[in-house]
Amino acid sequence: MPRRQPTSRRPSRPRSFTKAERTASARRRLAVLLVVMVLALGAIAVKTVSVQALSGEHYDELALAQRVRSMSLAAERGSIFDRNGNDLAISVQQQTVFADPRFIRDPAVAVARLAPVLGLEPQDLLERLSRTDTAFVYLARKVNDETAKQVRTLGITGVGMVGESKRFYPSSSLAAPVLGFVGTDNNGLGGLEASFEATLRGKPGKVVTEADPSGRSIPTTDRTEEQARRGGDLVLTLDQSIQYETERQLVAQVEATKARGGMAVVADVRTGDVLAMVTVVGADADGPARPASSTQQNRPVTTVYEPGSTNKVITLGAALEAGVVTPDTTYAVGSSIRIADAVFDDHDPHPVEQWSVRDIMRESSNVGTILVARALGKERLDASLRAFGFGSRTALDFPGESAGLLLDPSRYSLTSMGSVPVGNGLAVTAMQMLDVFVTVANGGVSRPPRLVSATIDADGTKHPRRPLTGTRVVSATTAAQLNEMLRSVVSDGTGERAGIPGYSVAGKTGTARKPPYEQPYRYMASFAGFAPAEAPRLAAIVVLDEPGTSYYGGQVAAPVFARVMQYALRLERVPPTAALTTPDDDASAAPSRSNDAPAPPAPSASTVTPVTLATASAARAAPGTLTAPDS
Repeated sequence: MPRRQPTSRRPSRPRSFTKAERTASARRRLAVLLVVMVLALGAIAVKTVSVQALSGEHYDELALAQRVRSMSLAAERGSIFDRNGNDLAISVQQQTVFADPRFIRDPAVAVARLAPVLGLEPQDLLERLSRTDTAFVYLARKVNDETAKQVRTLGITGVGMVGESKRFYPSSSLAAPVLGFVGTDNNGLGGLEASFEATLRGKPGKVVTEADPSGRSIPTTDRTEEQARRGGDLVLTLDQSIQYETERQLVAQVEATKARGGMAVVADVRTGDVLAMVTVVGADADGPARPASSTQQNRPVTTVYEPGSTNKVITLGAALEAGVVTPDTTYAVGSSIRIADAVFDDHDPHPVEQWSVRDIMRESSNVGTILVARALGKERLDASLRAFGFGSRTALDFPGESAGLLLDPSRYSLTSMGSVPVGNGLAVTAMQMLDVFVTVANGGVSRPPRLVSATIDADGTKHPRRPLTGTRVVSATTAAQLNEMLRSVVSDGTGERAGIPGYSVAGKTGTARKPPYEQPYRYMASFAGFAPAEAPRLAAIVVLDEPGTSYYGGQVAAPVFARVMQYALRLERVPPTAALTTPDDDASAAPSRSNDAPAPPAPSASTVTPVTLATASAARAAPGTLTAPDS
């Protein structure tokens, strides 16, 4: 059966839409598009409302954070002047280099260019420039003008500079422990810089700018600036010239006597103004004898020592004031005396002699002073010590100032009435001991010391600080008697080397062993006094710590007193009061009389313990000295 051939089909033609159908379709597409657009626009509108109306403040803050910079403007610290207006501490404008890490495109490249200029370790600098958690990092504080110029020439985006004051001390180490020092942020960290921080620091300002992503300031944008207010100035009672001369003389003597150190204070008897306050460090591995640095203690007020024979002024003065003795009262004085199980000696052996109180002071007799103290009694002795200021801080209120160490009479041992009257078994600062002589020189009325005579506001208004009112410690009669006896100490007693040509001088020598009172013994040598004795103007004290030649105050401390006092009297234009003579000031000459022997330490713990226990609190004191705990 023949096969059937398939039939071919013609492809079907698409159906043609009518015009009406095409129009309807277009309308449907337009409607869908319209709906989509309405929804999209609605979403945009909702988002816009949300961003601008509901979250506007949040996004404003984000925008400001990206372009606004706020920097604190450090206030210029006030200056410190001596009493004559000489600069002792000033602030000079310097440039501080900073960076905004957000704008540092390539930290490694920036480090390679900056590190040599700023003298920084590349790794440390890289870490600072790579930070992502801050918009401000310090690179170098208070650089010099040449360094600032080099940084500016580099033109690194994101690195800028801001003015900042730097503390300078024009006279270098002059009075450095008194002035103190400041930290990197110009905050006082020691001395007067710290105690008068509120006056000196001023009030910081602020500057706000807007910058583009490259770190450049945007023109015509707001710039808010709150001006910093400069700190106030201090006018000290220190005299730059007297301070310098005292430092020079004390450094020379510490060097000559191979002492461990020294301290000295010069004061105006009439006002209590401290004209010089000196701390000297002896020769050590760091160099020869030199004035102490600003980070070291201001030892005349922070370091205590056993005063030795200078304390006899109080013991004999108390007996005179109580009416127990007169200057002419005599005692049978031998060269030694036993109290309980301790023996107290005079320096030079001598037979039993009839010595007046005046003789006892002139010869600095330990035995005679102890005999007078017996008649006085411990209660009246203690009352006099405290009336002269022992056991309390001075009016200086200096940072770290010590109140000294003073036993209550109820804690005296059997030997305390042998050690305390001659200046052992108690500890004082040099400033406290000088106050005793200022009181005597001022007719028996104390003159609280001061270091700051005035402050000056940023607007130039000066505010004088009046001297504090003193109190009567002993009668004018007792003060006059002490004055006369102290003159004999210098004219023909243990303090002959404190004599000054043309001036009458009153003063007292002092020598005391240092704890722990073990051989080889170590000593503190001192001299304190005032001049002119007839009408006192200036008082001074000199203390040498562990002199290596002679250890007697009359031989090593008195000559420094004479040279410093002579200079100061001439500078103050105080007219001579006596015929001009030429005393032998050579410390190497034949020794002057020196009965100002250190008393042996009392073996009782109640006498020694208050001093030796202080050692634990004295870790920051200069080697071999004691710093009393605050009380």
